Amino acid sequence: MSFAGERAVAGRRLVGGGIALVLAAVGLTGCSPEPPDPTSATEALAAALTSGDFTKAPFAGGAADVTAATAARTSAYEGLAPWQPTVTVVSTEVDEQDEDVATTTLGFTWDVDESDSDWTYETHARLARDDEDVWHVTWAPALLAPDLVAGEVLSVERTRADRANVLGAGGAVIVEPRRVHRVGIDKTKIAAPEQEAAARELGRQLGIDSDSYAAKVLGAGEKAFVEAITIRDGDPGYDLTALVGLPGVIEVPDTLPLAPTRQFARPILGTVGPATAEIIEKSDGAVSPGDLAGLSGLQRQYDAQLRGLPGLTITAAQADGAAPRQLYDVAPTPGTPLTTTLDVRLQEAAESIVATVGPANAIVAIRPSTGEVLAAASGVGGEGMSTATLGQFAPGSTFKVVTALALLRSGLTADSDTTCPTTVSVDGRSFSNFPEYPTDKLGTIPLRTAFANSCNTAFISARDQATQDALIDAAGSLGLDPNASLGFPAFLGDVPADSDGTDHAASMIGQGRVLASPLGMATVAASVAKGSTVVPQIVVPVEGAAAPEADDETSTDDPTETARAAVPLTADEAATLKQLMRGVVTEGGATFLQDVPGDEVAAKTGTAQFGEAGNLQNHVWMIAVQGDLAVAVFVDVGEYGSTTAGPLLEQFLRAAQG
Repeated sequence: MSFAGERAVAGRRLVGGGIALVLAAVGLTGCSPEPPDPTSATEALAAALTSGDFTKAPFAGGAADVTAATAARTSAYEGLAPWQPTVTVVSTEVDEQDEDVATTTLGFTWDVDESDSDWTYETHARLARDDEDVWHVTWAPALLAPDLVAGEVLSVERTRADRANVLGAGGAVIVEPRRVHRVGIDKTKIAAPEQEAAARELGRQLGIDSDSYAAKVLGAGEKAFVEAITIRDGDPGYDLTALVGLPGVIEVPDTLPLAPTRQFARPILGTVGPATAEIIEKSDGAVSPGDLAGLSGLQRQYDAQLRGLPGLTITAAQADGAAPRQLYDVAPTPGTPLTTTLDVRLQEAAESIVATVGPANAIVAIRPSTGEVLAAASGVGGEGMSTATLGQFAPGSTFKVVTALALLRSGLTADSDTTCPTTVSVDGRSFSNFPEYPTDKLGTIPLRTAFANSCNTAFISARDQATQDALIDAAGSLGLDPNASLGFPAFLGDVPADSDGTDHAASMIGQGRVLASPLGMATVAASVAKGSTVVPQIVVPVEGAAAPEADDETSTDDPTETARAAVPLTADEAATLKQLMRGVVTEGGATFLQDVPGDEVAAKTGTAQFGEAGNLQNHVWMIAVQGDLAVAVFVDVGEYGSTTAGPLLEQFLRAAQG
């Protein structure tokens, strides 16, 4: 059917993607298909502006407009990379006087930072319908940004936000801007033929790779300053005056976010420095070349929270910078402080103690009532690794706290008899006690005596009363959760599920494939002190703060078991375990702790052999509780827990008393 006479449409309006028709039909004698509206054309245009692919854009000028639009968009937006806009159709209006003409409003959204606010604006496109009822768009640069004209490009200027401090217990400032000296070769201060020799000499003086640094100097621009090292103000390890006296060497004063000392919880807190190419690439525009960024540790994990949001000024100008127009401006938003539970005084005390020990070592202190980690110090023998929180070592006899819990759950009491022979054989393998085990504590002895004197053979002899599953449950009750997610890189402990025979026997005394970190064993002690399972905490979460970066160092390499239901630790169980640990101080291997000031101390020693037969060495441990303090001390290679780790523990407990 058809209209009688000419098409007579008095008005047509398309709003928000929908059409409202007002028909004033003259001589209407039937119906014909309604001419197409501009919806498909406007949606195609929005999609093209979003993607940059204009091949399907409904341009009136055809291929020529496609080429012009593609080139203009690439040029205009290049300075905003890697950002890209999302473009939607806001509304479309058909001219009330001419149904073949329409105007569409396009909404642009640019996600320019990590806040909930975006840069938004609108542009307008003119459309016309041809004789074949096809809608076409008139191309113009102003489709890309408000009032954009040919040759104009967009650019962004960033203003760095103030990086927030890292705080400790009680709001104490740990990491804050501190003076540093950037030392390097200024190529304008020395003749070109002498630059390589000068770079090598500076490298030699600093103990860095001279070949690499010399190549860096030679490859830099002729007026470049090529930094070799950043030195903390007052660092006694460097003679700044002597360094700047070398040919071509200068120092540039600056500030960097730093802890009180170079060693202060460094493996945990991490470092801050110029953003790497990898960090910049992964940031989706949030970090730019020259920005400071967290390079490791908590500084890296919580970088988004700490760095805040940069100030942004987006302008449109000719390619040569002429006639700039401001399109968007937002002030920088300072970062949000990262609050940790570290107690500055206790951390410094722990750092001073671990600094006296050559092999990898650690001291971890936890407040049992809250789970707050008060100190977590790692010695330099760990070569930069956080031995305190990520170390994975056999815990030796400190694990007997776990084994004792499993035995108590099997029906034993502290006074139940156990058998402590000189040796015990399991499937042909002989287990013995440590060489200086007291002979008067052999034979049939109560569990409390076997625990106090750390009788290996007594615990192994009781292996049938504590299955491997019972050990896993007991470990979980005391906080050794292999799947724990704590908000910071950490490993607590892991007890293998597939152990029997000699492997299960070794598990009973914390050897074989049982693993724990100093943080994990401090958690065990803390759980005993609290009377319920403790979950350690270093980072205090901030509501609404940016989510931390994922970190691959937060769990075991290959947990032996998926998450299983936790078995609660009861107050009575914990009380008995604490009595057993107190016995180690009153009658066992830690009597030297009896005169430590303050509340009475309960402890457990630990020694775990490792290495090849004939060349065995010992991991040595001690854990202790005193009032609302739980401590673990670990040394990678030592004599015994009581003789190597014990004195370090005593120093720390005395320091903790102030």
